Amino acid sequence: MTSADSGPATIETIARRAGVSIASVSRVLNGLGGRPDTVRKVQAAATELGYVPNAMARSLRGGRSGQIAFAMEDIGNPVYVAMVRRIQAVAKEAGYRLLLHSTGADREEELRALRSLADRHTEGLIISPIRITREHLDELSRAVAPVVVIGSLPEGVRLDNVRVDSRVGAAMAVAHLVGIGRRRIGFLNGPLDTVPGQARYKGYLDGLATAGLDGAELVESGQFQTDSGAEAAKRLLERVPDLDGLFCANDLIAVGALRALREAGRRVPDDVAVVGMDDTELARVTWPTLTSVGLGSARRGELAAELLVDRLGEGRDREPRWVSVTPELVARESTRS
Repeated sequence: MTSADSGPATIETIARRAGVSIASVSRVLNGLGGRPDTVRKVQAAATELGYVPNAMARSLRGGRSGQIAFAMEDIGNPVYVAMVRRIQAVAKEAGYRLLLHSTGADREEELRALRSLADRHTEGLIISPIRITREHLDELSRAVAPVVVIGSLPEGVRLDNVRVDSRVGAAMAVAHLVGIGRRRIGFLNGPLDTVPGQARYKGYLDGLATAGLDGAELVESGQFQTDSGAEAAKRLLERVPDLDGLFCANDLIAVGALRALREAGRRVPDDVAVVGMDDTELARVTWPTLTSVGLGSARRGELAAELLVDRLGEGRDREPRWVSVTPELVARESTRS
């Protein structure tokens, strides 16, 4: 046994030893089967590590709904589509059905999703709020079933959490634009009172400061939506006719900005280079294709689902885990010279 596998065997250590996913281990150990090769690997690893089933957890599992839920802002946003696909795959492999709740970023809807755990219709919840209020933290602390949060949480909150530093990603976007010679770099943001809005605005300013540039007057804010992005781009172009670079807080805003730039007769990237954020499927089908900072949407969904499945299985008493995904800029035609 390696030092990484010391201590009582858990679903996580078995998954690592067998070289399969946590969801696969959970499915096999709960008697839900799987591919013969996967079953063999899991059983061999469990035996090798001296796995002892938690009888109480197993008995509780037998009397529950077999369902987990995912609450997100907008089910039509490509970011959440990518998350849903991976959460669904992990949930299915572990023997759970997935319920979806599109909240519209409405605080009461999000709080209702947390409170509904008391009804026992679902065994656990993955939630991705774009605002974290005192009420959210209170409900999270009172949740009667496991919850995993996708997004940044305040320090000291003891919950399973999957996050990405979009502030760093925003600074990467600005650095890329500076690197191709752009100096009048605007920023189209979503609501500034949201967690991503704040982080991406700070990252934009970080990137400008590193390059010795000023851009406080080059910012327009709206919603994280295509039409809002187009309107914000029009306002910015009217105020800043010499704009030569544009960072958009997500790909939806960037799609709207590309439309506004075409309507204004501004060529991309010749006149204005554009960078989006999230690296969704949209970035690969826009014209021109969109340079974007990937925030690992699919991977964040997968990690969140694995944390929840582990927590529902043998990981009920483990310490909360915070997992980070690293931003990555993908260069495409919208910034090529």
